[in-house]
Amino acid sequence: MLDKNTYIKRRQKLKELVKQGIILLLGNTPLPFNYNNNSFPFRQDSTLLYYTGIDIPDVAVIIDTETGEETLFGNNTPLCNIIWTGETPTMQQIAYNSGIDNWLTTDNLKNLIQNAVKQKRKIHYITPYQAEIKIFLANLIDIDINKIPNNQSLQLINAAAQMRKTKDLEEIAEIKKAVGITRRMHEYVISLCKEKGSSLTERQISGEIYRYAAGEGYYNSFAPIVTVHGEIFHNQPSDSPLQQGRLLLVDAGVETTNHYAGDMTRTTPVSGQMTTMQQEIYDIVKNAQDFVKKTAAPGILWRDMHNIAASKIVDGLKSIGLMRGNSDDIVECGAYAMFFPHGLGHLLGLDVHDMENYGENNFGYNSNIVRSQQFGPCYLRYGLKLEQGMTITDEPGIYFIPQLIDQWRAEKKFDNFINYKLLEKYRNFGGIRIEDDLLITPNGCEVL
Repeated sequence: MLDKNTYIKRRQKLKELVKQGIILLLGNTPLPFNYNNNSFPFRQDSTLLYYTGIDIPDVAVIIDTETGEETLFGNNTPLCNIIWTGETPTMQQIAYNSGIDNWLTTDNLKNLIQNAVKQKRKIHYITPYQAEIKIFLANLIDIDINKIPNNQSLQLINAAAQMRKTKDLEEIAEIKKAVGITRRMHEYVISLCKEKGSSLTERQISGEIYRYAAGEGYYNSFAPIVTVHGEIFHNQPSDSPLQQGRLLLVDAGVETTNHYAGDMTRTTPVSGQMTTMQQEIYDIVKNAQDFVKKTAAPGILWRDMHNIAASKIVDGLKSIGLMRGNSDDIVECGAYAMFFPHGLGHLLGLDVHDMENYGENNFGYNSNIVRSQQFGPCYLRYGLKLEQGMTITDEPGIYFIPQLIDQWRAEKKFDNFINYKLLEKYRNFGGIRIEDDLLITPNGCEVL
C-alpha cells in the first residue's frame, strides 16, 4: 500500500466531487483457471486500489457522500481456509490500514443497498468487467444484468478520471520503479537475442520476460507480445524459431507490488544487424518518436501530437518513395494509416491502458474534442490536452500488413498518395514499433 493518508485524502476528494448519493466500489474475485480451487493470479480492481489500497479478493467499499461515512464489506478468513493459506489480517486490520472506520460482513451489503434504493438515493457504480462481479452487482441492486452499463454513474467515472489522469509524487515514484525494471528487462532480451538469435523461439523469449520480472519481485503488467510478425499488433508468441534476417518486436512491461505499470516496445534484428531497408524504416519511426519527446508539453492536444507523429512518418516514407503528395493532405485524409494504423499512445498508471474500463470516450474525449471515425486515428485512446503529472506512452510505428495492402490496392484507395508498386517489396517486412513512457512536466516531458 501507499501511505494511509493518501487513500484518506483521495476518498475525501471523491466525496467532494460526487457530493450526493452513495458510492459503491467493488473489488475483484479470483477467477478459476480450470476448476474453482485453481485460479488465475488475483489482480484487484484498479479503482478500488486507487481509493483504498486494499489488495484482497471479494471486498466492497461504500462511501456515503452526504454523511461522510465509509464502510468496508468483507469476511474474515475462516479456519478451514487458514489451514491452507496461513493466518491473514482481519478485516478490521485491513480497514484500519486504509483509514476506513467501519467494517461489516458481506451479507450486510445488500441490506444497506436496498435501504438506499428505498430512500431513492443515487447509487454510483462503474460497470464491472469481471462477469462474476457483474452478476454480483445485478443481484445486489436488483437490476437486469444487461442494463448495468446504461445505469452506471458518469459522475463517478468523471470524478475518478479527473483524479487519476494526473499522478502525485508517490505514483510517479511507483511508475518510475516499474519503468526502470521494464527497461532493464528489454535490454536483457535484446542481449539474449544478439547472443542466441535463431536458436531461440518466440515462446522462449516470452518465458525469459516472465522469469526476469518474477526474479525482480514484480508482476507482468500484461501478457508479453513477442513476435517476428510485428505487423500483427497483439500477436502472441509461437513455438517458431526466430528467423535470421527478421525483426523481433517485443512489447512487454512490469507492474510494481502496488500495481503501477510500465510499458515498452523494442524492435531488434534477430541477426544483430539491420538491413539497409530495415534501418531506413527504423530511423523514420525513431525520428517521429523523438520529435514527440521534444514537443509534448502541458496544454498541447495529444490528438495534435498524434497527427504530428503521423506527419513525420509520412515525410520519412516519402523520402524513400513509399508515399507521395502533400503531407498535410495525407494526414488529413488518413492515407498514412496504411503504415501507422493505431494511436500514438495511451495513458499509463494503475492500468497499463489507464482507466480503459471507464470507456475511453468518457475520459479521453469530450464534446469539443471528438474521437475520429477514420480508420487509424479512431484507435487513438486519448485526444485531450496534456497536463502536468500525466504519464503517457509514446509509441509510433510503421507496419506492412499484407491484407490491408491487398484490400486498399484492390479498392484503388489513396492511389495518388501510396506507391503500391514499390510497396510490394515490403510485403513480408513485418513491422517496427518503438515505445517509451513519458511524464508530462511543467515545461515539456521527461522520458521515464
